[in-house]
Amino acid sequence: MITLASDFGTPYPAAMRGVILDRCDARVVDVTHDFPRQDVRASAFWLRETLPWFPPAVHCAVVDPGVGTDRAALVVRVGDHALVGPDNGLLLPAAREIARRTDATVETFDWHVADPASSTFHGRDVFAPAAATVHEAGVDAIETLGRATPTGESVDLRFPDPAVDDDGTTATGEVLVVDGFGNVVTNLPGDLLDGHERVHVGPVDASGGAVYPVTPAYAHVGAGDPLVTVGSHEYVELAVNRGRGDEAFGLAVGDRVRVTVER
Repeated sequence: MITLASDFGTPYPAAMRGVILDRCDARVVDVTHDFPRQDVRASAFWLRETLPWFPPAVHCAVVDPGVGTDRAALVVRVGDHALVGPDNGLLLPAAREIARRTDATVETFDWHVADPASSTFHGRDVFAPAAATVHEAGVDAIETLGRATPTGESVDLRFPDPAVDDDGTTATGEVLVVDGFGNVVTNLPGDLLDGHERVHVGPVDASGGAVYPVTPAYAHVGAGDPLVTVGSHEYVELAVNRGRGDEAFGLAVGDRVRVTVER
């Protein structure tokens, strides 16, 4: 299997599929081509939340604001998985999560293409051919295809850690992503909410905020009512049943937020 993910929309991914199918007989699965345009961090988050659920595959992911520059192309091996894409931090969060779940090691390799056909569409001209080549050679043969890179040489991307008070009642963090439903995904650990029915949510650098119910699912409050829950990603999530949490809580990606549990 080769999976494809990008911020390309349509029709660009069709050209990538064509390149792959011309070179190998892999089953091609589209993860998404609707990542936020040129947003490497959000795309890396969603790759981390998506790719570990796949069986072993070659994963080709392209969100590449630096296309055509001197940024490197990267192949990452994690056990029986390989990830192919630009060396801009996009791949490593997903690779680490796959490694955590499978007890594998993350290994990175530079992928060099001397003269790609274009400087604006490396999804077609660099990464799709690389994915097909890795698929045909086998994940175990990656070191024969590219140069192994020392740990720390590749561009890394790590999500910020929250700050939790010593007594465990107050945590300060930030909004990592807002999904298509408007659910606000923070970096606050979900276990902060354990045993609590209500929490105070407010901004970090200003007064205000309010108390909201903690629920195990959206529909445990009325339609249009705000709530705090633990999402499938195991982070604190701020949401509205059948509405948009980002609008109700007045939060956007990167905003800092504080949650205080009631004793």
